[in-house]
Amino acid sequence: MTENPETLHGARAELIAAAQRADGWAKPFPPLLGDAHPASVLVLFGRLDSTPAQTDEATIAADLDVLLQRRAATLSSHPGQVSFPGGRREEQDADAVATALREAQEETGLDPAGVEVLATLGELPLAASNHVVTPVLAWWRSPSRVAAVDHAETVEVFRVPVAQLLDPATRFTSRLHRFGRTWRGPAFDIDGTIVWGFTAMVLDALFDATGWTQDWDRSVERAIEL
Repeated sequence: MTENPETLHGARAELIAAAQRADGWAKPFPPLLGDAHPASVLVLFGRLDSTPAQTDEATIAADLDVLLQRRAATLSSHPGQVSFPGGRREEQDADAVATALREAQEETGLDPAGVEVLATLGELPLAASNHVVTPVLAWWRSPSRVAAVDHAETVEVFRVPVAQLLDPATRFTSRLHRFGRTWRGPAFDIDGTIVWGFTAMVLDALFDATGWTQDWDRSVERAIEL
């Protein structure tokens, strides 16, 4: 049964509420051309290790982190980019949630038993690799150890503090020139690690929907070098 966010408080409730009012959330994403492969990503928020144990209702955005990974530079799709754990749906997957949890376990080694799924968000087109992606929004009730499992696919797994992502000083507009066109979008510079493209767009839209976004200077542009 879906929880009523009006009866809840704290960051977890704000994430649930954001998922329920995500109309028009896919508008900034470039459209697909032709048939697309279904895929899922796990957008997993949890409490910072430094945050004392407390109820979900007492947890605020500044107490959270989000799980990200860096893809191997040798991959044909999105090489070297920072992404959420996830991948293409396989025949054994019952639904988008099963895909996201399976891929996250295979890539990061996390224990799905400690993950509470809050919502599946609307499908988003990922034109660069011709996928239609379902973000699965989740809460890490019992964090488990994570690390890159298969270095042919993932070279690094890390938990980024949400407060750092929200800091206006980390934010800028990415600029990518390809195939005679220029693409711009939100991006984050986390101590030299650049989060841009699809992952940054999902985080940006989610932060807007939760009301967590702090004003940042969108006129600051930086070129993305592939």
